[in-house]
Amino acid sequence: LDMLQAMNTGHDGSICTLHSNGPRDTLSRMETMVLMAGMDLPIKAIREQVASAVDLIVHQTRFKDGTRRITHITEVERMEGDVITLQDIFLFDNSLGFDGEGRTLGRMRGTGLRPKFLEKMSYSNVTVDPLIFHEDRM
Repeated sequence: LDMLQAMNTGHDGSICTLHSNGPRDTLSRMETMVLMAGMDLPIKAIREQVASAVDLIVHQTRFKDGTRRITHITEVERMEGDVITLQDIFLFDNSLGFDGEGRTLGRMRGTGLRPKFLEKMSYSNVTVDPLIFHEDRM
C-alpha cells in the first residue's frame, strides 16, 4: 500500500516486483496486497489507484528448461467500469518450442500497438523510436 500511495503522489519512475502468473494476475495480486495491509478500501478504489499509478507490467516466466524470459510487456491503460484495461505491447513467441537439448526457443514480438504512456515519457525527455512498436519488430 505504501508503494502504491507513493506512486500516486508524483514519484515518477517507481518500480516494484511481485510474483504473479501473468499481467492480469499482477493486478489481482496488487489488490490482494492492499487488502492484506488492513485498509478497508472498496475494490474499485484500489483498482483506480493501481490504474493511475502503474503504466507498465513486465512479466517474466520460468520455462521448464529453467530459463527465464520476459514473456509480456503490457501497458496498464485505464479503468473501464470496474475493470482495469490492459494492452500487450510485446509478447514472447515460443511457437518454435524447444531445441534438441530441451532449451526454450523464441523471441519477443511486437503487437503493433503503441503505448499511450509514450507522451508521458516525452515530458521527461525520454524518446523511443516508434518503429520498435511495429508488429513483429523485435
